Order: sequence, then C-alpha cells, then structure tokens
Amino acid sequence: MADQTKFHPALAVNNVKNFIPITLEMEKGHYSSWAELFKIHCRAYQVIDHILPPTPTSTDTATEKVAEVDPALWSRLDAIVLQWIYGTISNDLLHTILQPDSTAQQAWERLQNIFLDNKNSRAVYLENQFTHVHMDDYPNISAYCQELKMLADQLSNVGAPISNQSMVRPQFDQIARAMEMMAMVMQQQSAHFSQMEAGRAAIEVARSMVPQDGRDLAEFRRC
Repeated sequence: MADQTKFHPALAVNNVKNFIPITLEMEKGHYSSWAELFKIHCRAYQVIDHILPPTPTSTDTATEKVAEVDPALWSRLDAIVLQWIYGTISNDLLHTILQPDSTAQQAWERLQNIFLDNKNSRAVYLENQFTHVHMDDYPNISAYCQELKMLADQLSNVGAPISNQSMVRPQFDQIARAMEMMAMVMQQQSAHFSQMEAGRAAIEVARSMVPQDGRDLAEFRRC
C-alpha cells in the first residue's frame, strides 16, 4: 500500500498552473475552457472520479479501488484535487465557494451552479459582452476573434448559441470600418506627399532662376 501511495500520479504534480493556465473569473467567462482543461488534467492523473462520480457503465474503476482499499489515500487525493480547484480560480470565487470540510466534488458542483444555473441571466450578460467586443481594444485581429469565439462558446453552454452569421457579421463590420479609416489615412498621406512634391518642384524652379556663376550673375544684373 505504501508503494501505491508513493507512485500515484497525482502526488507528483507540483504546479497545477502548468497544466491549467487559465484562472477562472466571474467576469471573464472562461468557465467552459477552464472546466475542460481541469477534467483533462484529472483524467490524466487518475482522479476524475473526485469531481465526476463514475456512472454505472463506467469502465475505469481505478479510483473506486483506491477509495475501497486505501481510504487515507483517497482522502489525500481529494484534498489535492480541492487544492487544484482553489488554486486556479479568482479570490472572489474562492471566497464564494469556500466551505469547511468540503470535498472536491462539492466545490466543483458549486462552481457549476454559479456558471451554469440561472442560464437566462447568464445568457443576457454574455450577449451584452459579445455585442460590446470592439477590435480596437485588442492588439491584433487574432486576439479579437478569439474573444468572440470564447463568448460564443459560453453562450452555447447556457443554451443561447450564436449563429455563424452573427459570429461573422461583427468581424466583417469592424474590419470594414478599420479599412475605411486606413483608406482615409492613406488619402491624407497621399495629399500630404503631393503637397511636398509640389513644394520641391517650386524650390527647383526658384533655384534654376538664381545665377550660378559670374557670367550668369552679370547677365542677371543687366536684366
């Protein structure tokens, strides 16, 4: 049994943020991505049953055996998964779900209730966020599109999916506006360069009229 405890994969995880780089926050709407990464991590380290109890048809009974054979190890693993949850959410969410003697599954379900219950109000909030995403607020178009996709995924999770047309339209509208602004800037620059060229031409004409040597100067004075 000591060997089992020593070599359980979950005991080897030093920094969960290496595997779950997202910090779950209420305002960011990252729950879908965070939950998926967390479940993948738990499956990889054989502790998925600590947040999602096995179904009657489940074929993976590894954690059930741990719970039956070594309750102390099960309790320790549950505390580790609970630490992973607490370590990858914001302080506001932590204070919201933190309760004495909680299990990992209970903490997981509290987060689920926060983000997936009250779907109508959540959908209204996310739709408002979606319509107020502006390309000017992002360093490049890739980051802008990623934000739209993330919000669309969250809306789908609460039963309010965004159609492909609605997804594409704001991108084209804002790209079109950006291109219009770029065209105006280019026109202004072109006009500025034209004025500069005209000024250079006038200077060249003026220079051509100024005497360049003694003979030209004598002829210029006779005039």
